[in-house]
Amino acid sequence: MKKTILLVITAITTLVVSCKQEKKEEGPSQMEQVMAIHDEVMPEMSTINQLISELEKKTDTTEMAVKYKEAKTNLMDAHTAMMDWMKGFGDRFDSDEILKGKALTEEKQKWLDEEEIKVKEMKDKVNNSIAEAKKLLGLEQ
Repeated sequence: MKKTILLVITAITTLVVSCKQEKKEEGPSQMEQVMAIHDEVMPEMSTINQLISELEKKTDTTEMAVKYKEAKTNLMDAHTAMMDWMKGFGDRFDSDEILKGKALTEEKQKWLDEEEIKVKEMKDKVNNSIAEAKKLLGLEQ
């Protein structure tokens, strides 16, 4: 009897461990992928602020002033897009869902699908505005 119980416990433990390993081998969850995009783009907020400052120094009444102002506006819009996305995302999901992988309801899964699209659009907006400003300022590498 004791051997049977020990065998059952060992089998269950082995099954649980192997299921956890299989899940990890599947790769990052959708939530982790969305947060990775955010984490990749977030450090660019300081770059945006630096570029805005550089563009403000160059703004004058010349023809180039229009281009500088447009680039500055695009950077500010990208910064706002990041802040708005973070607020909206935080309003939709709690910290356990974001950080601990808590299961999502069907409705929240639909929201995550929407947020994945939004975060990718925001990333493009940030990266494009930075590239445009750097090119205009002659800071391209």
